[in-house]
Amino acid sequence: MSIIDARLAALGIVLPPAPAPRAARIRMARKLGNLLFVSGQLPGWDGELHHLGRVGDTLSLAQAQQAARASALNVLAQARAALPHGLDDVVSVVNLRGFVASTPDFVRIAEVVNGASDLMVEVFGEAGAHTRTAVGVASMPHGVVVEIEALFEVV
Repeated sequence: MSIIDARLAALGIVLPPAPAPRAARIRMARKLGNLLFVSGQLPGWDGELHHLGRVGDTLSLAQAQQAARASALNVLAQARAALPHGLDDVVSVVNLRGFVASTPDFVRIAEVVNGASDLMVEVFGEAGAHTRTAVGVASMPHGVVVEIEALFEVV
């Protein structure tokens, strides 16, 4: 068992299978040199999307944070699938971008994306600390509340 897989098990975290692309000619992850770019991931499991709606309207802050965490689990699943030695090849989490469907008056977007950021630090420790962008938007693909994309430094 790899080091990160052992850490996931100790934390009681199970990664979903890496989701298939929902659009033609899209790569879910692409490695360039020592960087791994992971396309935006939605909150779902085995092809079934969860957390539909907008925070501040149909979803609470806590539900949106759960959605961000679920999206980040899919980010990790994509990274694990793309790397020869799985998540042990991750040197650091460089950047996360979070997009959150919200009402115009909902201003706690960064707190929603904390659901993804916190997971990265849980899994990778100090190497999980990253730069980040958190953006509120009017709507999201397939009606989900959040999408998370990532950039990793890898070996």
